[in-house]
Amino acid sequence: MRNSKFTYRLIIFIVIFIFGIFFSLPSFLQSEKGAKINLGLDLQGGLYMLLGVDNQEALKSKIKSIASSLSYSIDKENILIDQLITHNDNIEFTLLDSADISKMDALLKEIKGLNIKVENLHYTISFSDEEIKAIENYALLQAVETIRNRLDQFGLAEPTVAKQGEDKILVELAGIKTKEDELRAKERITKAAHLQLMEVDESKIKDAAFMSEDEAASYGLIILPDAKNEKIKYPLKSIPILDGSMLSDARVGFSDKSNYPVINFTLNSEGAKKFADYTGANVGKRLAIVLDNQVYSAPSINERIGGGSGQISGSFTQEEARDIAVALRSGALLAPVKLLEQRSIGPSLGADSIKMSMMALAGASIFIVIFMILYYGVAGIFANIALFVNVLVVVAVMAMFGATLTLPGMAGLVLTVGMAVDANVIINERIRELLREGKNIKTSIENGYKNAMSAIIDSNITSLITSIALYAYGTGAVKGFAVTLGIGILISMITAIWGTHGMFDFFMSKIEKSNNTNFWLGYRRK
Repeated sequence: MRNSKFTYRLIIFIVIFIFGIFFSLPSFLQSEKGAKINLGLDLQGGLYMLLGVDNQEALKSKIKSIASSLSYSIDKENILIDQLITHNDNIEFTLLDSADISKMDALLKEIKGLNIKVENLHYTISFSDEEIKAIENYALLQAVETIRNRLDQFGLAEPTVAKQGEDKILVELAGIKTKEDELRAKERITKAAHLQLMEVDESKIKDAAFMSEDEAASYGLIILPDAKNEKIKYPLKSIPILDGSMLSDARVGFSDKSNYPVINFTLNSEGAKKFADYTGANVGKRLAIVLDNQVYSAPSINERIGGGSGQISGSFTQEEARDIAVALRSGALLAPVKLLEQRSIGPSLGADSIKMSMMALAGASIFIVIFMILYYGVAGIFANIALFVNVLVVVAVMAMFGATLTLPGMAGLVLTVGMAVDANVIINERIRELLREGKNIKTSIENGYKNAMSAIIDSNITSLITSIALYAYGTGAVKGFAVTLGIGILISMITAIWGTHGMFDFFMSKIEKSNNTNFWLGYRRK
């Protein structure tokens, strides 16, 4: 080995090999320590859900939120109106004094994206078409972010939450194995967690049970049931005093009276001020605490309440109270979501997928290894070593970045094996061509790598662009395939070109002395 030499190519290849071993071992050994690849839904089992976002409810929720803020501002500015109501995604009210027109116009100018129609001091306010599109888009993005936050707080590993189309959300939860886990996961995801503080209309209490929605709307009311007993109905002013957008925190506590779990919530500074102002001006009235259109309590206001805190009580289990508190902290869904499609994938099916994928990878690798040795001799062994390192480094890089390996990702890995060795086939054939032209073996190897470089780079860059496009525009399974393929292509350009070239450099003196091209390159001189 005295005449052998380490070149920078071989040194880089050895460093890459050590890196691959170090960072891929936790994934292969399933070690508790170190970063490792997360298995996707199709490989370890879990829950697949496709959710639809109710954009119409998003518009209703937004118009109510604006109506609440507008009502507060109108009272603060001492503007006289008859009654502010929401109807068919509109806000309607009539000014009682024309002298307040300028003040009202100033208030409305502060709210963007509205169409305002005025007839004989009667105002009808609705969203502009541009604002409707913006709200619908925001509702989708907000739902994706909120669901992701909820799942993160519940400690689920690597949940996939992504928008699909204009009004759908894809959710994949790996590791969900029991029906109980499925039900709880669905409850966490689909719960709107829409908190509202609403005024009870005492004058309509007796009529609430028999009042239709249209009749209630004509009085500016909404009829909601009691959370414990649906037969009990509450007539509530349709414009909430506060909503969950002014919530800053929610924690589980215990009731002093019953020792049942309760949810203690805290309002932000704006919400605390509005709450204090309202309770101070409405002592003696009842205030309903509403969560997802159910009344959990409706206590009387005995005095002005400062500090901006409140409590949601009910017959909660500790788990239910914790789930509600997390949902409130993560934020209410602007638009409710409904389950459109659901699939449960058992862990045994995932294990079978892994087994079949590993068999495919092993089968492809064994076939390639045998072919390369028989056809290309020692050069084939070099290519096989580079191929082995390539697989190690792909796994290592995916583990480092916490990537999720899916069944299509395994297909991408198998494809990468073929593509990685393809570069060495091109190089070896270029070397053989030069040998046929009568060049010596050292010159043939050096020029063979140079001549093959442009073809290898062109084909790999084309494949890399394809994988980037698949990742950018694909979803779920397609992304998994694109990630594995893209990483494999990049690494194969290093291992297949620099790695094998470095090995040739190391043995060059022996290759020149032996002058046995059949042994080193599987080539017989004619």
